[in-house]
Amino acid sequence: MQQDKHPEYRPVVFRDRSAGYAFLTRSTATSDQHIEWDDGRTYPVVDVEISSESHPFYTGKARTVDSEGRVARFERRYGGGTGQGSGGDAPA
Repeated sequence: MQQDKHPEYRPVVFRDRSAGYAFLTRSTATSDQHIEWDDGRTYPVVDVEISSESHPFYTGKARTVDSEGRVARFERRYGGGTGQGSGGDAPA
């Protein structure tokens, strides 16, 4: 590995302001802002727009697609239930 070619890998705090959540990890990210952490040390802080605390997938607030409503709308528009592949109890 060549010397002085790679960025410094050090502890950094990532802060999600929308969720009021912050976590300490190691990164090469840089920042001019600093924050005092729970251990009394000062670390650079990087503000992020979204994290696992505010992402809809992880919080359970994701929108669910109303697939039943879409199927019903399709059947009303194009007719349904009589053609091949209608999902009925046809013998195999």
